[in-house]
Amino acid sequence: MPNASHVLDRVLVLEMVRVTEAAAIAASSLIGRGDEKAADAAAVEAMREALNQLYMDGTVVIGEGERDEAPMLYIGEKVGSAIGKGPKIDIALDPLEGTTITAKAGPNALAVLAVAEEGNLLNAPDVYMDKIAVGPGYPQGVIDLNKTPTENVQAIAAAKGVKPSEIIACVLDRPRHEKLIAELRSIGCGIMLISDGDVAGVIATSDPDTTIDVYMGQGGAPEGVLACAALRCVGGQFQGRLIFRNEDERARARKWGIEDLDKVYSLEELAKGDCIFAATGVTDGSLLSGVKRVRGKMTTESVVMRASSGTVRWVKGEHRVD
Repeated sequence: MPNASHVLDRVLVLEMVRVTEAAAIAASSLIGRGDEKAADAAAVEAMREALNQLYMDGTVVIGEGERDEAPMLYIGEKVGSAIGKGPKIDIALDPLEGTTITAKAGPNALAVLAVAEEGNLLNAPDVYMDKIAVGPGYPQGVIDLNKTPTENVQAIAAAKGVKPSEIIACVLDRPRHEKLIAELRSIGCGIMLISDGDVAGVIATSDPDTTIDVYMGQGGAPEGVLACAALRCVGGQFQGRLIFRNEDERARARKWGIEDLDKVYSLEELAKGDCIFAATGVTDGSLLSGVKRVRGKMTTESVVMRASSGTVRWVKGEHRVD
C-alpha cells in the first residue's frame, strides 16, 4: 500500500482540481438564482461524488457541519474508493465558499478543498475564529493576536518600510467588526471590505496584485484551517483564536479534542506537514475567474498548491457540455 506522502505527491495534486472543478461547475448553474441552499447542495453532491472516485481512505475533518446537521460531507464522514485499505487522508472542504455570493452573483465564490496526511489538519469546530494573516516576506512574529489592531498595522508598516496609512487591511463587512474598522480608519489604514468569502480574503494577502497587506477579524474557524493550508503552500503567517459565544459551542470544541479554549494557533498548528490546497472559481474574483458557459462548453480556472514543494499550478479547464 502506498503511504500518504507518496499519494499526496503523485496522485492527489491534480486529482484535487478535478474535485473542486466538479463542485464549481455544479454550483455555477445556480449563480444569481437567489437560492443559497440549492447552490450549496449542488456543490456538495458533486464534490462528494468526485471524492469517492479517488483511491484513498479519506476522512472529512472539516465539512458541512456535524452529522446531525449535514446529510453529506459531514465532519467524520469517510470518503474515497479505498476505505480501510487506501492511504489515510484528512480532508478539509467547503464545496461552496460564498453561498450568498453565488445566490446574488457576487464576486469571489469558490469551491475549496485541502488534504493532508492523517492528523495534520486541526479538527476545528464550527465556531468563529479571531484571525490575522499576512503574506510572505515579513519577519517571523510580525503579527500577534494579543496585540491591538493598531500595533499590528504599525508592525507590518515598519517591516514593509511604509507608513501605517499605506497599509490595506481586508475585513469582513459585519456589524461585529465596527470597532475594528473604526480603529483601523483612525490610524489612516485603508480597508477593503468583503461581503463573504474569508478564505479568499486570507489568501489575497499572499498576492501582491490584490494590494491587501493583512487580513483581520472574526470568521469561521473551518475556513481558517482551509486558508492556512493555502498559506502553508505559498508562504505567510497566520494566527487564530477560537471564539465561543455560549456553553454549547465550548462543549462542541471539547468533543473534537480541544481543551485549551483560549489558545492562539499558529499557521503550522492549524495545517501541519505536507498538504495540498485546491480551489476553483465559481464567480469571478480577485483570485480566480468564475465558471463560464460559451458555445457548448464551460471554462474553469483553478489553483492547486503543495506545501512540501511550494509548487503553485494555475489550471484552466474546458469542459464539454453534453
